[in-house]
Amino acid sequence: MTGPVDGVADGVDGATGGANETRERIAAAIAADPGVYFSELVRTLDLAPGQVQYHLRKLGNRVVAADLYGRTHYYPPDTDPFERRALAVLRRETAADIVVSLLRHGPSAPATVADRVDVARSTLEWHLERLTDLGLVAKRRDERGRVTLVLENPDETAEYLGTVDPSLPDRMVDRFTRLLDRLLAE
Repeated sequence: MTGPVDGVADGVDGATGGANETRERIAAAIAADPGVYFSELVRTLDLAPGQVQYHLRKLGNRVVAADLYGRTHYYPPDTDPFERRALAVLRRETAADIVVSLLRHGPSAPATVADRVDVARSTLEWHLERLTDLGLVAKRRDERGRVTLVLENPDETAEYLGTVDPSLPDRMVDRFTRLLDRLLAE
């Protein structure tokens, strides 16, 4: 969008009064999708990256930025630190699929979950490390030392899962990883 007179992006110079509208759109998008990351904001709001950067800075304490797992995620300020990390992890399709598998089937052996989710054990373990560090999933050992994966708080975890929808780029990365896992296994 450009201003009617000078061609400057609407909201950047405030000449057209669109700055507040653009800022409110960004704040509303973050409130509706806690944990969204920068490129997803740009894509869903159909704004230029520079516009989003500018307005994120201007939003100040109305938005919290958190660098988690290789990306900067944006949250409403009332999102607690644990929830921020949980939402960031569950934005990964494979991590979400692991949780869904455990929600549907209950406690399961890692190999069984890897088969259900269609990933290599190493990929499963990479995601499990993050899920167990957060306390969303636990690895329990029986008297023989066999590991069983268990959701620590299934209801709370299901709520977090319902809040996120992995973005297309995240799904593509996870699916590419799964493809590589299958090709390397052959």
